[in-house]
Amino acid sequence: MSHDIHLAFEHPAERARATEGTGLPDRISLRDHVVEVEIGAFQAERGTTQRVCFNVVVEVAPRDAVDDDVDTILSYDRVTEAIAQELAAERLNLLETLAERVAERVLLEPQALRAFVRIEKLDRGPGALGVEIVRARAADPVPDEHAVVHPHVVFLGNDAFDDPALAGWLDRAEAQAVPLVLCVGAPAIAPPKAAHPLAQRRIDLLAVEQNAWCLAARDARCVVVDTRTELDWAMKNGQISVWAPSKLVLDAVEKPASDVPEALAVWLADVLDAERMSFVAAAPPEGGTRPVVVVQRFADLD
Repeated sequence: MSHDIHLAFEHPAERARATEGTGLPDRISLRDHVVEVEIGAFQAERGTTQRVCFNVVVEVAPRDAVDDDVDTILSYDRVTEAIAQELAAERLNLLETLAERVAERVLLEPQALRAFVRIEKLDRGPGALGVEIVRARAADPVPDEHAVVHPHVVFLGNDAFDDPALAGWLDRAEAQAVPLVLCVGAPAIAPPKAAHPLAQRRIDLLAVEQNAWCLAARDARCVVVDTRTELDWAMKNGQISVWAPSKLVLDAVEKPASDVPEALAVWLADVLDAERMSFVAAAPPEGGTRPVVVVQRFADLD
């Protein structure tokens, strides 16, 4: 690794040259790719977009022969697609997280060896504020046969909390191969009222999360989760999840059409590509496209 100070603010292409090993990889680069995006940890950065500049250099293995076949190279489009896909996945607070995810996605390409990713905010000060990372391709991962899972999403009305059949139904659900994600509505007690709609939205979402904790307290197998990472881990490891919606809803790029808890549950089922969806002691919202099972008690839910 070079320690030349002058390289600190050079383009990633120069950094790539300075940090190369004994091999002589080829490089492709994307320079000054500017995108309008909502990102940032500060409240002032929510609800508005700002210009973000991407510079990416990817080291690739040299081809054995120049055959002028586009299918043998790493296309520039794959780099811009990696950026677009990560920006569309969810709203992020940190450039560091975005850079990690872009590098990780680029390194999934079979030709990629190392990725240099620099991301800068152009509108947060008199200069460009950014981060640069370097990531190398890992050893070929062991295929995960359970990488894609399709859960059973179940919305529970408040009356379902007191159903004596709850524990027995959880026993049956645990014995099945389909992971279980539980969603709840607001508690019976009305939440506080705020003058500003954004504040009220957060209060309403937090009220749903309070109810999620109330449900989890009734059975130790139910674990409250609020991030996609936690949900993915739980679904792959047999944990029953109770969804706390604030983070996923507020950070979503494709926003839910409604913040009504039942509609949020339908939205989550679409996000997770659920195998099934059910409503217990509650009615599904109108206009949904996903088939649902509606029952009044757990004894009637398979």
